[in-house]
Amino acid sequence: MAHYRSAGLVPPKRHTQHRAADGSLYREELMGEEGFSSDSSLLYHVGVPSAIVEARTWDLPDQATTPNEPLLPRHLRLHDLFADADRDLVRGRRLVLGNGDVRISYAVGDHVSPLYRNATGDECVFIESGSGVLETVFGHLPFGPGDYLLVPRATTHRWVPVGEVRAYCIEANSHIGPPKRYLSRFGQLLEHAPYCERDLRAPSNPEVRDEGAVEVYVKHRGSGPAGLSGTVHVVPRHPFDVVGWDGCLYPYAFNVRDFEPITGRVHQPPPVHQVFEGNNFVICNFVPRKVDYHPLAIPVPYYHSNVDSDEIMFYVDGDYEARKGSGIGKGSISVHPGGHSHGPQPSAIEASLGAESFDELAVMVDTFRPLELGEGGRAVDDGVYHLSWGRG
Repeated sequence: MAHYRSAGLVPPKRHTQHRAADGSLYREELMGEEGFSSDSSLLYHVGVPSAIVEARTWDLPDQATTPNEPLLPRHLRLHDLFADADRDLVRGRRLVLGNGDVRISYAVGDHVSPLYRNATGDECVFIESGSGVLETVFGHLPFGPGDYLLVPRATTHRWVPVGEVRAYCIEANSHIGPPKRYLSRFGQLLEHAPYCERDLRAPSNPEVRDEGAVEVYVKHRGSGPAGLSGTVHVVPRHPFDVVGWDGCLYPYAFNVRDFEPITGRVHQPPPVHQVFEGNNFVICNFVPRKVDYHPLAIPVPYYHSNVDSDEIMFYVDGDYEARKGSGIGKGSISVHPGGHSHGPQPSAIEASLGAESFDELAVMVDTFRPLELGEGGRAVDDGVYHLSWGRG
């Protein structure tokens, strides 16, 4: 998003000489979107950011998907995917759902990840539980439960957990940012937006590490499943060698508890819960909130047919009123595909009448092309969720 920042040491004029105290020249790097036509930042490196001394293939985790056929709503139990946390948050990801626009993975890790760069699109990683630091070439971002970490495409970073971290990883083939309807024509978040720039946490000042050759894992477009491949670059010095940067493109954090819910007298449609968007998908969050206050209001959602989208709900915490009686709990994903009319469990409608507030936390991804099941999703499908509406 177009919110200018400057960190560390930068020269007074861009594309001019910037030298260290010993007279050596820092190397200027432009990191920009859409060629030279959108947001960008300028980073000043001690070393040469393009240098590579060795490369080898990285065999990515299984990226293959299978169609949701027969077409069914599904319940995926993500907490059943991992028996322990003996892995990292990059190489330990398991693909749950995906299409040509977005891939949703789940990871549980307690190891420091390798240096990593996603060259296919932005990543939005939601921290279900645990804490640590996201180290990046721009600086570092401490994180904790409920944080979204927005990592721009091709940003070199690594995950440093403190104990076990559970992460819900949304990987785009595009860029991810705030909904356009909440932005001014110059990129400022408007008064009716459910959050503002004060709620966003930027990285610390960049860190210069004087270290020798290191490996950087790169996910990129290629010939593998889903058009993806992996490469490990060995670079001659640590990529965290930036003395300063400025611009409008950088990673940032936003905590879901800083989202101000939009409510009304009657039930509000899902777009009021939107927090981010990418190409052909949106990200929403359902947070603890007061609910509809018309005297005859029905607080749970009405039945709705997803004509143009698949609706994917990840249940993080609380007691989700509309899904009572379906087996949904913390760590669950419900998959409601386009073409299937869905809504609350029948018994949940009467049970919700008179409620003044809901204590629930969930992250929703709506896609405008069908999602297919990854190996992780297939492994934890309960196989009976589609029958739950007939059980009352």
